[in-house]
Formats: sequence, structure tokens, C-alpha cells
Amino acid sequence: MPSEAEMAEARQKMINKRFGGKSASTGGKGAVRRKKKAASRSSSAQSDVKLNAALKKLGATNIPGIEEVNLFKEDGKVIHFVNPKVQASISANTYIVSGPSDTKPLQELLPGIVSQLGMDNIQQLQQAMGGAGGMPGMGGGMPGMGGGMPG
Repeated sequence: MPSEAEMAEARQKMINKRFGGKSASTGGKGAVRRKKKAASRSSSAQSDVKLNAALKKLGATNIPGIEEVNLFKEDGKVIHFVNPKVQASISANTYIVSGPSDTKPLQELLPGIVSQLGMDNIQQLQQAMGGAGGMPGMGGGMPGMGGGMPG
């Protein structure tokens, strides 16, 4: 019967043989040893490649010179892009806006975006500012709605 030391040594040899020990081979007998593990692409880089391929299929072209883009949400918030990359595919009726963005309340961007507001945004703004006496710079109300400047 083998001693404890011989038994432990035999177990260690078996573990090394079965589970690799110090060898870096990946296959069985006769396989070439791999020098280093191949680095796989990150999921974000992979999705970026797929997105660019889809845009290329659409025929989207860059639109230069756009300084800011504001997307108005129904809850009264605005997605605000500063110096975005804007691409368009007119035939597919598709516009792509990419770049860093901030989601801000409508009141925070107010003086500069009044010309971009639609009627529904103006009504939301009037409801939000109802107790504040109207929008600043608008004479206490909307033009053409009876709240203009006294003359």
C-alpha cells in the first residue's frame, strides 16, 4: 500500500494532467500551443459596427454645421444635444442624432428655445408657469391671444 506522501504526489500529478497544470495548450494531443488568449471585441464596439453598417445601407449622409438639437418629450422634458453629429436619409425619412446629451426641464432652456416651441409645448409651459405670471419676455402672455403689450 502506498504511503501518504506518494498518494498526495500521485493525486497532484493526476490533477495537473487533467486540468492543465502549467501548459497553455488548448487542444488535445498534437495541438499547437496558443501564445496568448485572443481578445474579443467589446459589445459596444460590435454594436457600433452594426449601427454604421445599417446607416450605410440607408444611405445616410452627414449634415454639417448643426450647433444644437432639442428633442421635446411629452412629459415636458427636453433632450438637449450640443454640437451633435447629425445624419439624414431623406428617402427613408430617417434622421440620426448622436453625441453627448442632457435631459433637462423645458424651463431651464427657455429664453433660447422659444422659437422652437410648438403649440403643445407652449401650452405645457403656460400651465407650468401659471402661477409665475407667464413666460419671461412674452409680455405676460402669448401674442395674438389677448395678453400683449398695452398700447
